[in-house]
Amino acid sequence: MPVNADSDAFEADRPEHDAALPINELFYSLQGEGKLAGVPTVFVRTSGCNLRCWFCDSYHTSWEPTHAWMDLAEIIEEVASYDAEHVVLTGGEPMIHDEAVELLDRLGDHGYHTTVETNGTIYRDAHIDLASISPKLQSSTPTADLDPHGDGEWADRHEQQRIDIDALAALVDAYSSQLKFVVTDRDDVAEIETILSRLREATTTAIPDDDVLLMPEGTTREELNRTRNAVADLAMEYGYRYTPRLHVDLWNDAPGT
Repeated sequence: MPVNADSDAFEADRPEHDAALPINELFYSLQGEGKLAGVPTVFVRTSGCNLRCWFCDSYHTSWEPTHAWMDLAEIIEEVASYDAEHVVLTGGEPMIHDEAVELLDRLGDHGYHTTVETNGTIYRDAHIDLASISPKLQSSTPTADLDPHGDGEWADRHEQQRIDIDALAALVDAYSSQLKFVVTDRDDVAEIETILSRLREATTTAIPDDDVLLMPEGTTREELNRTRNAVADLAMEYGYRYTPRLHVDLWNDAPGT
């Protein structure tokens, strides 16, 4: 169920009560990525993000956020209308919203398995069964030649904020987690290794290589056809896990999948 509104009204149309979230879409599909790929899942996609990856696969939650406000009771009622035990809270960056914590806690109280898709820059104490953490690499930075708006205005802010080792460590120590890196080419692996080294020094929880997932960049079948084999080869070479983008393979770039 896509629910959209003008991005200009992102805050102006916020309801007076606090227990609401800006929802870009809410839909039932298969989990396409990570350890739970293939599992029937309800996706709750919030709008708004503190970063701006140039290749963002949720353009209308970040670069041009669209949404409608839904109160938490409405969200849970719609989630319950689907025959699924798994719920993914995603974005954008869902953890920028205070109300995300209450939603996750309520979903947990209702017996749902909850996954949060996060860039790892914000830690919150909430009911999270799986933290799917996707630290953003330097190759994600929207330099002037890659910025969808063409001006590179976000480049410095994105670069300064994209990695927060303290927040990453808190997430890994608090929750069952997977670290999912979007790989554009072989050059990304050196940075992944550096981030993992820093993170392993900062956590009390061991991070096995099996919890490190390499995912090819691409939001269409055509793009993935160009990148998936190279990323799969890197996963085998370095001993990490490869994750597909199953939803792209099945439905290409159709919304609500």
